[in-house]
Amino acid sequence: MSPAVKEEVATSAGRSYDPAQYRPGRTITDWEPENELFWKSIGKRVATRNLWIAVPALLVAFVVWQVWSVTATNLKGVGFGFSTSQLFWLTAIPGLTGGTARIFYTFLGPKIGQRTFTALSTVVLIVPLIWLGFAIQNTSTSFTEMAMIAALCGVGGANFSSSLANIGFFFPKSQKGNATGINGGLGNLGVSVVQLLTPIVITSSVVAIGSAQHKADGSPVYLQNAAFVWVPVLIVLALVAWFGQNNLQSASTSFSQQKIIFKRKHNWLMTWLYVGTFGSFIGFAAALPMLIKTTFPDYSVATYAWMGPALGALARWAGGWIADKLGGARVTILSFVGMALSIIGVINFLPADSGSGNFTGFFLCFLAAFFFSGIGNGSTFRQIPVIFRSQHLKGLTEGTPEYAKALKQTEMESGAVTGFTAAIAAYGFFFIPALFANFSVTSAMWGFVAFYASCIVVTWWFYARKDAESPS
Repeated sequence: MSPAVKEEVATSAGRSYDPAQYRPGRTITDWEPENELFWKSIGKRVATRNLWIAVPALLVAFVVWQVWSVTATNLKGVGFGFSTSQLFWLTAIPGLTGGTARIFYTFLGPKIGQRTFTALSTVVLIVPLIWLGFAIQNTSTSFTEMAMIAALCGVGGANFSSSLANIGFFFPKSQKGNATGINGGLGNLGVSVVQLLTPIVITSSVVAIGSAQHKADGSPVYLQNAAFVWVPVLIVLALVAWFGQNNLQSASTSFSQQKIIFKRKHNWLMTWLYVGTFGSFIGFAAALPMLIKTTFPDYSVATYAWMGPALGALARWAGGWIADKLGGARVTILSFVGMALSIIGVINFLPADSGSGNFTGFFLCFLAAFFFSGIGNGSTFRQIPVIFRSQHLKGLTEGTPEYAKALKQTEMESGAVTGFTAAIAAYGFFFIPALFANFSVTSAMWGFVAFYASCIVVTWWFYARKDAESPS
């Protein structure tokens, strides 16, 4: 940045900036993304760098979180004696721990900072992967031990809340939907990456540590590869985050400040809606491999399971961008209508007592459900900052001390609500596979349709109708 531009930015902001604070690895004390001159000359470049370091770190965290969705489908084939119900539980457990850990990560992330927390939360994921890599080579490993490993892998899902809560502070209101859509959407691709690559890497002896296992037909597999191959990747990403990202001093807030969100009605309403979008996305992603294997056993899990999560992840990016243009509430309603119709289609194509079902119709409808859930993931996250800005800034004059104070409060609450809604929605990863393990698929699906109907009503009443309380 030239001296003339730096002087111009300082003059427009009414203060002097130390350019050294914006270098990689530094803590930033002066950050004003809503200041157009600051954003164009300094902010955009720094925010973009932090975003594109956050994306791969979040993607691989999702890989760790979802590794059991594919691993569980291969255990019986190499001699593990777990029941179908136990395999569904191994798929579900990471969702329980991931959702719980997200609650803590929501409030710890902004307090510790984007750079510090991304690096630390990435490197700790090495522990469950190494444990899984060794445990899976021994078919006498107990279900209890496997469940403990699955629980630790679930911590990978918690990185989403800290990453989304932190990255939102870097961007102005007009670009928050797009930024969180990119971060969340491409991060969500970790679900597809693990489901696409795992069947490939477990057949390769090149990267294997340990001996091969054998299927019933005698073919060798290296299930440990599904875990070990990601260890060096995590190390590299943690180092890149540590040396390449920034902490924002303005984003640092204590839990005592953030806990105000529990008194905000719109925190709970948006949590309900995000459970419907992201809870469905992550729950369906976790359950679909086992669902295909048990409902349509003649079709390959490896061929089909990754496609839905990939479509949903990319649709999230589109959902955030479209919501920035058309309004989040309208797009959210569209997503829930689409999800309800898609699941009704899935029900129609499921095997019945008198027939074997229709896999093509089943799978296409599931793809549609993933697509609309991704759209809704993007639009709901766009709604949150808009809702809280309208609540806090209403009647205030831009440029006044009162406005500046309210804007800072808005940013803090929006970040905390973003993380908290993501935390609760992550339980979909647990509950959806658990429902399939304990109830009929058809009964569970009709329950989803009823829930989506409630989400349509909530969105329309509070955010989309004429004279709504908080249009978004």
